[in-house]
Amino acid sequence: MRNLLTLTGSGKRHLKSLARTKKQEALIGVLFASPAIFGFLLFIFIPMIASLGMSFTDYALVNKMRFIGLENYVKLLNGTDPFFYKALGVTTYYVLLSTPLCLIFAFFMAVLLNNESIRGKAIFRTIFYLPTLIPVVASSMIWLWLFNPDLGLINTILRVLHLPPGMWIYDEKTVIPSIVLMSLWTSGGTMIIFLAGLQGIPKQLYESVELDGGKSVHKLFYITIPLMTPTIFFNLVIGFIYGFQVFTQAYIMTEGGPNNASLFYTFYLYRTAFKFSKMANACAIGWILFIIIALLTLLIFKTSKEWVHTEGGR
Repeated sequence: MRNLLTLTGSGKRHLKSLARTKKQEALIGVLFASPAIFGFLLFIFIPMIASLGMSFTDYALVNKMRFIGLENYVKLLNGTDPFFYKALGVTTYYVLLSTPLCLIFAFFMAVLLNNESIRGKAIFRTIFYLPTLIPVVASSMIWLWLFNPDLGLINTILRVLHLPPGMWIYDEKTVIPSIVLMSLWTSGGTMIIFLAGLQGIPKQLYESVELDGGKSVHKLFYITIPLMTPTIFFNLVIGFIYGFQVFTQAYIMTEGGPNNASLFYTFYLYRTAFKFSKMANACAIGWILFIIIALLTLLIFKTSKEWVHTEGGR
């Protein structure tokens, strides 16, 4: 009986020691994460709350702040500002055009570079990934020269081939497709993610298709694409989010033109805040964008149950 009490006492001490160890580990984890937590609170969360409160005022840098309720949102949604729906339409057009094209291009490049029969795969992977390392401002300047109607490389090649040159970013009809073409050049990051997903597919599945007489098309549609749907889903969400926040191309290359044909939403927000000094209006514009992205992401998550395949099924 005395030995049992001794064991029980030692067991309690052991449990207390484990509890103290877990608390110490939790404290150390919080200490290591505290810079990131502090940075998030200071530079993201608090400014977001401040901008939300400011969106209900008439703050414009030249007057005293006055609470006006939902007036900023009402003016934007009822079309009082003619540039709001213009910017939203331009950005939606860009997103619907660029996101699928970038996904398809990056996916098939990853499939090609995952082929074992291709020599120098590492070199080609590096070449296709390098444009993503170039700052967006620098790449915008490069493409600004490429799209030049008179001295640009693209029109020079077209003239050599006796093909009609284009106006590219200097024409209302072609400015968005031209910027989409530029976005394909920086799809190397998406390609790398697809490549990582492809390398996780068991080779035995492809061998089974070959034993059944299947060809490359059957491997693609019955093995590769179904097993890659989680990766496609991830890149789709990220692509939509980044697409709605495109800014630098309009700021550096087109300044929203010609005739507001490339007036992207974030550039419209920037212009409202820093050119016209309507800070409260800009905050409202930003929060509307936040709601749009949140609802769109929620919609993609809801529909993903029907087409994203996992190891346990859909």
